[in-house]
Amino acid sequence: MATATDPIVSATSTVVPAEIKATPLNMTPAAIAKVREIMATQDPIPAGLRVGVVGGGCSGFQYSMAFENASGMMDKVFTYDGLKVFIDATSLMYLNNCVVDYVETFEAAGFKFENPNVKSTCGCGSSFSV
Repeated sequence: MATATDPIVSATSTVVPAEIKATPLNMTPAAIAKVREIMATQDPIPAGLRVGVVGGGCSGFQYSMAFENASGMMDKVFTYDGLKVFIDATSLMYLNNCVVDYVETFEAAGFKFENPNVKSTCGCGSSFSV
């Protein structure tokens, strides 16, 4: 006889959660909030944020972030809590599984990229190589 503390086992069906679509770039709530805060000061208000990887720096590549009024023809568009982020196909390869965060410390404040694809960075941390 089952008691109130016994687990209830049902053999009828199993509930499978809906498939969650992963994005190649992940933005933390702090990063999304800061981008929105900065966007609100722009006139006109941009359509979204472009995140990319460009050649340069002492290690070969640098991250770039800029506001855009529209996506480009070859861009992938991702939405993070209502914020549109545009990424070109080439940058997408380098940003796979990357996390963008916004951090504030006593010394500095800014966006921080944590990218598992990076093999090395320069001494100042503003450029990287893959």
